[in-house]
Amino acid sequence: MNVDLFDFALPPERIALRPASPRDAARMLVVDGAGLHDRSVGDLPAALRAGDLLVFNDTRVIPAQLEGTRGAAKIGATLHKREGPRRWRAFVRNAKRLRDGDTIDFSNGVTAIANDRGADGSFALNFAGDEPVELLLERAGRMPLPPYIAAKRPTDARDADDYQTMFAREAGAVAAPTAALHFTPELMAALAASGIDHATLTLHVGAGTFLPVKADDTDDHAMHAEWGRIDAATADRLNAVRARGGRVIAVGTTSLRLIESASGEDGIVRPFEGDTSIFITPGYRFRGIDGLVTNFHLPRSTLFMLVSALMGLERMKAAYAHAIAHEYRFYSYGDASLLLA
Repeated sequence: MNVDLFDFALPPERIALRPASPRDAARMLVVDGAGLHDRSVGDLPAALRAGDLLVFNDTRVIPAQLEGTRGAAKIGATLHKREGPRRWRAFVRNAKRLRDGDTIDFSNGVTAIANDRGADGSFALNFAGDEPVELLLERAGRMPLPPYIAAKRPTDARDADDYQTMFAREAGAVAAPTAALHFTPELMAALAASGIDHATLTLHVGAGTFLPVKADDTDDHAMHAEWGRIDAATADRLNAVRARGGRVIAVGTTSLRLIESASGEDGIVRPFEGDTSIFITPGYRFRGIDGLVTNFHLPRSTLFMLVSALMGLERMKAAYAHAIAHEYRFYSYGDASLLLA
């Protein structure tokens, strides 16, 4: 499909720079067969049905944004995928000043050797020393806010909490599964009281999620790979919910992509561990999910293509036009939508 089909005009003032407070006070646009409904995230227990299951991504964001030097040259690095115990693939700023074998000093005793430059301009960074890389990043790194927020304000102490979900457990993401940022213990208790259960899986979100689609046609876009895992017990729970007539509602496109990667043509979710580069565009037949909670996405992005595949392109364009006209807040710290196919 032509990528231009997924374009729309977004006023810059609609981009949220801070999350709602409290988190579950964010607005929520419900899109279903009956039309568009303006609600709030706190209304989720009433918007869903007893027997439904919400699926959250329990990945934890690491401080993956690094600033360093190679000699006199300033080098910026954003880690995006782990390739070994001490090796991370990274997008590099000022990469023209970096060659294979160069050492980057990220200060605070943290250094890495860059090699294996990729076709996309990324480098593999091999961290020196014996300390776990996670400890090195705590010393030298900072939270990797999305570029559309980082361009408008610096990262600060609030982001360490704001950009982490209440489910964050498995360290390894360089971007938050932002739909889950809206959830609070109080909301989870209300959902449970309404007979709505939840489960977790792990998909380590990479910085590739922010890469623009440069191809003119979706068939020519190379999707980034991310590592994920669904264990056998979780797969069994998802299958049992649908078998008894409940709905599996993915919270975030990361949860959705992993469930679909683990689902067969028969609609059965199976245990999964490994990389997925699934790219969902209109025409895709969803196999493992019945709905999605997600934020509002960028024009021409793979994520807007995904929601258009779930609900239909014209319906999603109408929903986004409604959201813009009614001053919903967009992107990572913005408001939510509930999409019920």
